[in-house]
Amino acid sequence: MPQASAVTVNPTGVNVKTFGATTVFLTFRGLNNQTAAEAFWCGDINADNSCVAGTIFGRLPLRSDLSRLSGQNNFTDIMTIPASVSRRAYQDALRGNRSDFFYVRRFVNPTTGQSEFVAVTCRLAGGGARVPLSLTNVQLKFADGQPVPAITTGESLPKFGAEIRFNGTGRLKGRWEVVLPGDPLPTREDLLTEATLPIEQRALQRRYTQLERFDTFLQPTGKFFLPGPDPSRFPKGSVGAHLILLRIEATDDREGNSDIGTPNQGRAISNGGVAGFPMPVLRYFITPSQPKPLLLEPRQGQTVISPVKFVWQGISGVGGYRLMVKNTDKMVLSALLEPDKTQYTAPPWLQEQAGNSLTWSIQALKADGAILQESTVGSFRIK
Repeated sequence: MPQASAVTVNPTGVNVKTFGATTVFLTFRGLNNQTAAEAFWCGDINADNSCVAGTIFGRLPLRSDLSRLSGQNNFTDIMTIPASVSRRAYQDALRGNRSDFFYVRRFVNPTTGQSEFVAVTCRLAGGGARVPLSLTNVQLKFADGQPVPAITTGESLPKFGAEIRFNGTGRLKGRWEVVLPGDPLPTREDLLTEATLPIEQRALQRRYTQLERFDTFLQPTGKFFLPGPDPSRFPKGSVGAHLILLRIEATDDREGNSDIGTPNQGRAISNGGVAGFPMPVLRYFITPSQPKPLLLEPRQGQTVISPVKFVWQGISGVGGYRLMVKNTDKMVLSALLEPDKTQYTAPPWLQEQAGNSLTWSIQALKADGAILQESTVGSFRIK
């Protein structure tokens, strides 16, 4: 049996996914001026909780180390077990060794230089209901595949959502927010899920303009698509770069809650929704809306003689124009024109519409043929 340690940890043991990554919130309690050193996964431990030589499966990478001091003498650690470590533990079990393995964190007394080891038991499991609810991968995507769309003032964004891979089961709770031009940009701490932070730092995350809240129950399927808010709900008046944030709040999770301890009694905090990485963001730009093409000739209600000449005032940044002439709702003339053309003479056969009340309009087109702007509708007659 491992000997007693002055530094304790909660939880002392967790179920982890056999084939894949697992993330767990840990609280190391009772530090007495010790500083945290490296952390290893190993197949067996000595009496002092250090790893037995030759049984090390891996070391916690620095990029995955989200540990930090908490309270007066606590230390929180986000244990993210790579799939490679779980695979080595599984292979070790197939060879007849024990089916659980250990996460060992070393703490050093800066005065004496003495090391103290604290171990957490990791039990191989299937990744379902008995594993802490943690996010292992999150991707935010627009439905049309655009990486950074640009829209004009008043336009709506394409639909978007989050593809989420996770372990465990439980409530996924949070909100969608948007960072407007002029807002302070979110820090890495702001982009972490709430359950990844120590309890005293959770309320310090910066908040932005809220678009929508969500609260859904995740079945132990390991994969979920979270649709984003209705794009029509986004602010449309601010010109510049915008960021869409997915904010994940901590929820109660029996398998992943951690007892942070107090002088008189234990205190469990909710850690459902922990993740070993910051949430990604979606970016988009809002540009000023283009002015509309202005109809010049024929003037409103004018009677003209054939051949009819159409003249309009163009706008910049267009890929072309479309001239449309209608008799009531029936199209009688449609012409596609180059972006430098701002006038067009109708063919002689338009004289067949003499005496009818006609309308005309101009569409300014983007390079891909989509409508950029559209003029008002003018009316005229042919004599």
